[in-house]
Amino acid sequence: MHDVYHSSGRHAKVTRMRVDERCRSASNERIRLAEYWPRDDNGKPNGSAAERGMEKVAASASMAAGLLQGRALLSGEVRALLEGASVPVAGASWSEAVQLAALLGRVRLSGAVAAHGGGRADARRRSRCLRCGSGEEQLRRTSCASCGRLCAYCEACLTMGRSRECELLVLGRYEASEREAGESSICKVLPVKERLEKWGLSPAQHAAAAEALRFVESQPLYNRGSSLRHHAQSHTPHLRNGQVAGTGIHPAKESERQQQLQYSWWRNWSVRLLSWGAPLAAERTDIRNFLLWAVTGAGKTEMIFPLVDSVISRGGRALIASPRRDVVLELDPRIRRAFPDARVVTLYGGSEQRWERGEITLSTTHQLFRFQEAFDLVILDELDAFPYHGDPMLKYAADKSCLPGAPRLLLSATPPRELQRAARQGKLAHARVPVRYHRHPLPVPSLVSAPTVKGMLQEDKLPATLTKALRSSLSRGAQIFVFVQRIAQAEPLAALLRRKLQCPHVDATSSQDPDRAAKVISFRKGEIRLLVTTTILERGVTIPRSDVYILDADGGLFDEASLVQMAGRAGRSADDPRGKVYFFGSERNQSQLQAVRHIRSMNKMAKVRGYLLPVYTKKGARA
Repeated sequence: MHDVYHSSGRHAKVTRMRVDERCRSASNERIRLAEYWPRDDNGKPNGSAAERGMEKVAASASMAAGLLQGRALLSGEVRALLEGASVPVAGASWSEAVQLAALLGRVRLSGAVAAHGGGRADARRRSRCLRCGSGEEQLRRTSCASCGRLCAYCEACLTMGRSRECELLVLGRYEASEREAGESSICKVLPVKERLEKWGLSPAQHAAAAEALRFVESQPLYNRGSSLRHHAQSHTPHLRNGQVAGTGIHPAKESERQQQLQYSWWRNWSVRLLSWGAPLAAERTDIRNFLLWAVTGAGKTEMIFPLVDSVISRGGRALIASPRRDVVLELDPRIRRAFPDARVVTLYGGSEQRWERGEITLSTTHQLFRFQEAFDLVILDELDAFPYHGDPMLKYAADKSCLPGAPRLLLSATPPRELQRAARQGKLAHARVPVRYHRHPLPVPSLVSAPTVKGMLQEDKLPATLTKALRSSLSRGAQIFVFVQRIAQAEPLAALLRRKLQCPHVDATSSQDPDRAAKVISFRKGEIRLLVTTTILERGVTIPRSDVYILDADGGLFDEASLVQMAGRAGRSADDPRGKVYFFGSERNQSQLQAVRHIRSMNKMAKVRGYLLPVYTKKGARA
């Protein structure tokens, strides 16, 4: 039996009905397979024509199910996907193709906003958005033009399309091909060491990648084929003597069916939850997490290449997700060069590949709302970065994109404290990379006493220590990051620096700057020598020869992680590994001391493990 929901006022009234009672009703509760059987002049089923018709409809449903694999889409998105792919529907609408796929157990249909797992919303089981996982606190109820009732919708994921009670959420099941042959290919023929050699990794990268690769390959890729076949057999209605089995109802005539099709099935339903299979879960406990804790500039991208190669060579699909669009765009050409024969899809707001499917998917974390158990390997880059960090909605999206039991690689130079603690206690599989690819130690910040930026602007004066250090950086040909805490201070400070240093190549940018992208490009080209900015540039920007100045380093907006990330902009190039880093502040606080301790501990670990160049490992040498 299935639940049928009817909205009434502010609360949903739930009535449970038998399948045969629903089929007897005149409404389009579900597709009737027998309706597709053509009839002769006497009204009797025409066997040969019926077989041909059913084959066409089945082909349409199969194609729709294939395109929807691993997707979680609203009805409008489903229509765009199928119509964009020009799915032939053999006289039936695209919605009927999806309905038939649901009856065959190849997709799951659900209300976009409903109680967890379907059923009655009450004090114990509150309604929530099944796309983004948000609860009642993010739901708003208004009069709905679609269903004509007081209907709840989700405000949290509104930018991705309106998720509401009377809206359909289509969940496509991932149908992996039989992989027994693929599992025994390259992974079992060549040892890990030989497979890593072609990627040209440094010793530290090689050790971490080998550990991660063994973790990924410790279990075979997920194969749902047998369970899908069992599910389809147990849920597919059969035809007996021209009737739908279990209902006693004769098939409707073709003219009646065509009349029914004038009304969209998506709009006529009150709210139906056909919750076949496991319901969406708020927390996933079946994902195998692995933390790759690598310093800034360690070459994390190169370390994930062997993992992606392992998965796609065995017929799987890999996802590389980042909270930031600019990081995704920067990864795109690098991934395509590394895997020239693989189908690569890049997803972000406005992406032209929105409905494409690839062996490798690059995506912002926001785009993961449109996936459901879709990937054999999920790589989550910069999990401590805004906007992913601290956003349970994005964590939910990242969780539900993983296949059951799939490995998920967490990449970070500054992982959250709870992950650091779990790794140290042996509760989280992990590998640490304490050195950059060029094998030089990380630049250790110098802590310098200085007035606040506010004081500098009020007095229209720079402290002598800051002026001297900036002139030294300019004279050695370095480009300079100057980080400030507040957006409003960026432009005035840039103007002050321009005057006092008598350098015209000074500019400022922030998250509110419409020309930020152009200025970053100019900075990369060396056309801008000094760039005043906020934490918007603490990640993802690499300048070969650069020094870093962090003003108001003792301010509350800069924690240990952000200070380490900003300091990581210096010394990234093998041609200039000893870039300068300065923490300017009126006092030394815990965040500054922890950041310095963090960087020194990584240098010490790299020296102990023999990852640094020989010049740093000699007796008496300082890392």
